[in-house]
Amino acid sequence: MLDVRRLRLLRELRLRGTIAAVAAALSYAPSAVSQQLTALEREVGVTLTRKQGRRLALTPQGELLAQHAERILAQLETAERAVAASLDRPIGTVRIAVFQSAALSLVPGMLRILAGTAPEVRVEMVQREPETALYDTHVGDFDLVVAEQYPGHAAPQHLGLDREVLMTDALRLAVPPESPIASLTDAAAHPWVMEPVGAASRHFGEQQCRVAGFEPDVRFATADLQAQMRLIETGHAVGIMNDLTWVGTEVRFRALPLPGAPRREIFTAARAASSGSPAIAAVREALRGAAPAELANG
Repeated sequence: MLDVRRLRLLRELRLRGTIAAVAAALSYAPSAVSQQLTALEREVGVTLTRKQGRRLALTPQGELLAQHAERILAQLETAERAVAASLDRPIGTVRIAVFQSAALSLVPGMLRILAGTAPEVRVEMVQREPETALYDTHVGDFDLVVAEQYPGHAAPQHLGLDREVLMTDALRLAVPPESPIASLTDAAAHPWVMEPVGAASRHFGEQQCRVAGFEPDVRFATADLQAQMRLIETGHAVGIMNDLTWVGTEVRFRALPLPGAPRREIFTAARAASSGSPAIAAVREALRGAAPAELANG
């Protein structure tokens, strides 16, 4: 009988591409990963990998076995979910990835709710950008991700992820409190703060400006939304902020509507094989309870 742990290493190699990436993801030494894959080849009796430059590629037989390994591991996850569902209460650890505004505004309320509804659920949270967190959840690094999707910029799709919309919030032009700016076009000549190149919010902000007829002068690039707010409040920049970041807090900038009143979608995603887990379901329900009601509908 094939060793499931070795099958998982083969599946991870198919997903991550290198022995080093597999070792880092699973906290193994690279030499240990290589030894286990060699042992799997002996078990199967065929060559599963081959050198391709500096990388290790799967042979056709390795690819076939990795596909079966994917299904086997999904079945094991389903079995774990079935056992957990047989209990009379949610229990276990849920590894969750969230982006910054969700970490600031949703996670504290979620934990407060869970303390009353599912006290035996342990949450381990990592802040991670949605573009990478969705993939990381797909490959099994996280059990649940809270992700965002901007108008005209769809979040990456990965097979086997079960998505649920959590809420939407408005996107607005944020300007210093004493600024005479009254619309997006008025902001054309001002310095901008945005997230670094590659972020969905950066793409959305640049497109808003270009549709309005100008290229934004992005002098400040930071993924820290609190730093963005501080630059705007102190009069050094303008930017586009989402309502979730500042709801319930005192801010010192003016929030102006953007053309078309765009809204960002916030959703959760889990692997379909584990999405029915009582612990994951409890965390999702707590997130829904933590979502500010005043933002959900505009």
